[in-house]
Amino acid sequence: MNFKLKNDTFLRALLRQPTEYTPLWMMRQAGRFLPEYRATRARAGSFLGLCKNPDFATEVTMQPLDRYPLDAAILFSDILTVPDAMGLGLYFADGEGPKFERPLRDEAAIMALQVPDIDKTLRYVTDAVSQIRKTLDGRVPLIGFSGSPFTLSCYMVEGGGSDDYARVKTLMYNEPKLMHHILEVTTQAVIAYLNAQIEAGAQAVMIFDSWGGVLSHSAYHEFSLPYTQRIVEGLIKEKDGVRIPNVVFTKGGGLWIDSIAATGCDAIGLDWTMDIGVARQKVGNKVALQGNLDPAVLFANPNAIRNEVEKVLSSYGYGSGHVFNLGHGISQHTNPEHVAAMVAAVHELSRKYH
Repeated sequence: MNFKLKNDTFLRALLRQPTEYTPLWMMRQAGRFLPEYRATRARAGSFLGLCKNPDFATEVTMQPLDRYPLDAAILFSDILTVPDAMGLGLYFADGEGPKFERPLRDEAAIMALQVPDIDKTLRYVTDAVSQIRKTLDGRVPLIGFSGSPFTLSCYMVEGGGSDDYARVKTLMYNEPKLMHHILEVTTQAVIAYLNAQIEAGAQAVMIFDSWGGVLSHSAYHEFSLPYTQRIVEGLIKEKDGVRIPNVVFTKGGGLWIDSIAATGCDAIGLDWTMDIGVARQKVGNKVALQGNLDPAVLFANPNAIRNEVEKVLSSYGYGSGHVFNLGHGISQHTNPEHVAAMVAAVHELSRKYH
């Protein structure tokens, strides 16, 4: 599969190569803020019905690209496909978000955890990657992704989302060996999963450590970062002679940006609490940076959005190595017209920095 890329600005920015402007995409760009997504989701019958059907996954991945001139597509899927493939029984309760039928609550369940056969259990994801890549026909690169081992473990132990992470933190401090076992198995699964996405056609991959920021400094460096680093080291770095860059995003991880840069990743995703200029000073030329407009800015009027875009761009400053993004996923209540204003502002205002 060798569709020549018509727009490789995103990949060049991740590798800190010169670009004419700052490329952008948005976390959760295929999602509930788009009426066309809601229509497809209704046809699919459920969120999992959408994820597990490559035709639907392709359709919703393409929707934001048909509406906006974005510089990358991201596979439509969910980070919890991996624990689901491990047999924990993922389901979505109405209005309550993701839940697991069989969370990891005792030593026997934890020790029974195994790396799934990706080709059997997650074939629907790799099929979607191949189909999306074909449908894109080289328009823009396709991003594959996974949750980080720590973030996945939170869901696996808590049985769903959590406000205080009491179960997973109790396990971590009381039974660190059991916690490390979960992380070890999950790390192996994530490496296999991301590499399967790359083999299927993903041109960059992202590791979402969405809950890493809830850890203390020492716990982050014991239970999250080393496993993320193992994944970075285990990824396929080149396919068909082309580099496959990777991005690590720890929400709330601004404090540890030097440590994250030392994992060997190509780029670091920043949430909106970190000044991108300060981040750039800290990491120098080690990595590219992705981010980091506060998603709530998109509730404001187009002039205000334009001003906030300019602040992020000027804080990063001159030169390449910046992929513009939100500091977290776009809100479902965002006006699609406001997204158009942001995209136009980034493409127009960033040229003077290149």
